[in-house]
Amino acid sequence: MTCMQSRTLKKLLAPSLLTLAMFAGATQAAAPLRPPQGYFAPIEKVKTGDFKDGCDAMPTPYTGSLQFRSKYEGSDKARSTLNKASEKAFRDTTADITKIERGTSKRVMQFMRDGRPEQLECTLNWLTAWAKADALMSKDFNHTGKSMRKWALGSMASSYIHLKFSDSHPLANHQQESQLIEAWFSKMADQVVSDWDNLPLEKTNNHSYWSAWSVMATSIATNRRDLFDWAVKEYKVGANQVDADGFLPNEMKRQQRALAYHNYALPPLSMIASFALVNGVDVRQENNGALKRLGDRVLAGVEDPEAFEKKNGKEQDMTDLKVDSKFAWLEPFCTLYTCSPDVLEKKREMQPFKTFRLGGDLTRVYDPASEKGKGS
Repeated sequence: MTCMQSRTLKKLLAPSLLTLAMFAGATQAAAPLRPPQGYFAPIEKVKTGDFKDGCDAMPTPYTGSLQFRSKYEGSDKARSTLNKASEKAFRDTTADITKIERGTSKRVMQFMRDGRPEQLECTLNWLTAWAKADALMSKDFNHTGKSMRKWALGSMASSYIHLKFSDSHPLANHQQESQLIEAWFSKMADQVVSDWDNLPLEKTNNHSYWSAWSVMATSIATNRRDLFDWAVKEYKVGANQVDADGFLPNEMKRQQRALAYHNYALPPLSMIASFALVNGVDVRQENNGALKRLGDRVLAGVEDPEAFEKKNGKEQDMTDLKVDSKFAWLEPFCTLYTCSPDVLEKKREMQPFKTFRLGGDLTRVYDPASEKGKGS
């Protein structure tokens, strides 16, 4: 082949190669959303023996007004003093919502361990009934009510992801129920976006991060890129609130509970970052590694809260920080960043991490090889 023939061939091939490149890019952009690899785990070997843990009575689908009393009712702007009477009223009126959150997580985790069809049927029956009732969709809500809506959505959607993506394909014969449930999740996520979108920065705190987590989980469950993008947008707002020293100004306002609320902000932010990364969006360096800075600040604060106490002048309430499950964020966090040997050792001591608001056992998702993660 002559030089001229070679150049002619390149010219003829160039448009085709460009077309292929454009097609490949479009295909990549349209790739279905997916969760981290741990959610693809197959159901474990079915255990033998009698089925002793039947399906509890289904919680009544909650279709009423989402006007709930706050457990901090009567507190000042810091919203840090617990009102036991209003907390009891809140727990009583939201009992069915909490039951479906906890029940969904519990049943899904049990099903993923032992594969008993009763567990799956129970879960799908509950979710389908609530979906048909259009539960949790009231437009009559206060701050506590819209908070319950996004918490519930995050709990249910993140548990459901295990069923949808497991390599065992447990939903293969449940297409009708799946469509109903996913349509309900999708509709609820739209409402959560409406509830929490574009808040002024002084009112953007952990609630916004948790709402973003619920929308992120739903985006994966329903393959909706618009929801995914909104969750990432809200993550970036949160990350850019972290100051140079790793503090969140709006959580510092919580006075004696400032450290606890910094810790409470980490689970949704860490989960969003983890889910974003596996879908090709790396937010780890947002605001100069804000998430890592926040995590490090909290871990240092747990060891010695003096920095928090100096910053807002209040002795820190460490009660919540003595509960291992409050540190479930360490599972995704230590896959996003390199955790120190000391932190990894503490993580191992606290495993397995189980929290229904993040969809169950995160150790099984992020650290399945750990000895404790293999337990029930």
